[in-house]
Amino acid sequence: MSVLVCGGAGYIGSHTCVALAAQGHHIVIADNFANSSQRVLLRLQRITGAPLECKHLDLRSKTALARMFATHQFDAVVHFAALKAVGESCARPLEYFDNNISGTINLLQAMQGAGVQRLVFSSSATVYGDPERLPVNEQARLDVTNPYGRTKLVMEQLIGDLCCARPMFRAAVLRYFNPVGAHPSGLIGEDPTGIPNNLMPYICQVAAGRRSQLSIFGDDYPTPDGTGVRDYIHVMDLARAHVDALEYLARANASLTVNLGTGHGISVLELVHAFEAASGRRIPYEIQARRPGDVAQVYADPSLAQRLLGWRTQLDVHAMCRDAWRWQSMNPTGYERAKSEVRARGVRKPPQTGQSSDAVQ
Repeated sequence: MSVLVCGGAGYIGSHTCVALAAQGHHIVIADNFANSSQRVLLRLQRITGAPLECKHLDLRSKTALARMFATHQFDAVVHFAALKAVGESCARPLEYFDNNISGTINLLQAMQGAGVQRLVFSSSATVYGDPERLPVNEQARLDVTNPYGRTKLVMEQLIGDLCCARPMFRAAVLRYFNPVGAHPSGLIGEDPTGIPNNLMPYICQVAAGRRSQLSIFGDDYPTPDGTGVRDYIHVMDLARAHVDALEYLARANASLTVNLGTGHGISVLELVHAFEAASGRRIPYEIQARRPGDVAQVYADPSLAQRLLGWRTQLDVHAMCRDAWRWQSMNPTGYERAKSEVRARGVRKPPQTGQSSDAVQ
């Protein structure tokens, strides 16, 4: 298939491009490089062994979208392009509503105008809020607690309404739990700007000496070691699920919404100790008070994805930590290490406005 990957230079988007290319799909990336780097494109070409077409584009530009759909014939779209930080969304809700919701409306309108009938959407387990029971299945109550989660839920609803209104339009809504890890080559990985919002990149930066210690918020939860438990999933397993979802939409006359997780939780301290074993580095940490809004445990019931997509995770926590550390040790300051490579090949420095791939913590 010819696949448009919106936000394809971001963390999850770039890994999904690798998985799509491995299955022979033709990829066009659309990204505004707000929270991603054009240097990713060079790395993707090294991994896939093929040139990648990329459009420097913001989904809020209807003109740019119309031009792209007029000059390409896409079989499907994979949509990652959204701002994603929970704390930032509380401080800047209008920016999140504008970027995430307006961008999605424009994309759906452009797809409709071009007759593109298949969409894989990057959603989030944040739509469940504080779940009433575990593991969390797709019938769980939806209860968002922050503007970021609210945008994801509204985007899901927009897509669902379009599926009802246009029977030929089919969508796969994928609710991620906690993506971590990196491609085994170490060429692409998670490169957050500023202080990491998520646990794994923070651990990586402590191991690399960029941060002095890790703060663990709460050791008195009703969990085996008192620290919070989450469902961490290797980003390459997550990337594979998008390929499986595209294949499902191609063969089935139906849409779907599924959870993507391992089905079991890992505590903060368990992840710290697994990373120490994988990296050979000690991770100093300090216990601090619980943060408001944090819950004790969240992990997925992934059985529906297993049944409908034939998908299940293959990589365990040791692979997650090993691959995350390989990425961090090969790229101690993230994609900044590639400056000389970029200058040599004439790639311009990216601007700093608009979008990122999605991750949940």
